[in-house]
Amino acid sequence: MTSNRKTDELLIKEFQNGNRNSYTELVNRYRDKIISFLYRYMHDMDAAEDLAQEAFFKVYLKKDSYKETFKFSTWLFTIASNLAKTELRKLKRRKTSSISDINEDGTSENIFIDEDNIEKSSNNESKLLQKALSELEHDYKIIIILREIQELSYDVISKILQLPLGTVKSRLNRGKLKLREILINYGVKSYK
Repeated sequence: MTSNRKTDELLIKEFQNGNRNSYTELVNRYRDKIISFLYRYMHDMDAAEDLAQEAFFKVYLKKDSYKETFKFSTWLFTIASNLAKTELRKLKRRKTSSISDINEDGTSENIFIDEDNIEKSSNNESKLLQKALSELEHDYKIIIILREIQELSYDVISKILQLPLGTVKSRLNRGKLKLREILINYGVKSYK
């Protein structure tokens, strides 16, 4: 069944040629991944859903600007990432913040929560990770989300963020160290 599945690149090409069903298929394939990515970035489900809708609207409007130089998913995550950065800058100017309240005595066996198992993990672990991620500098946070949570390759992350591959790897390593430090301060004793 998966062998008959059209590639993302074929679907966007069909959409560029006027097939709206191909656009709908792309939205269905990526909606949850983009919302999940944006939620981890924004720490606000309403904002994540709004930004995801805006990202797909941009895909709809800018469909002809997509070129097969990059994978469709890279292009889509770049759009979503740029929208999130813009929104965070707006929020910063308004000097507002939204950090979830969590219990300081929570523990976690694994600091990276697999999307498929997020319901199985305790609510406290999820909140603890969200709070720790929110304390990271933007440059580290986005790379950790893209690599460890969205499981994108270094090469794709490099293209999305328009950074050299070495910079992506070094920021990921530094970000993980800082995240571990934050989690140790929360009392987490075991992590990946």
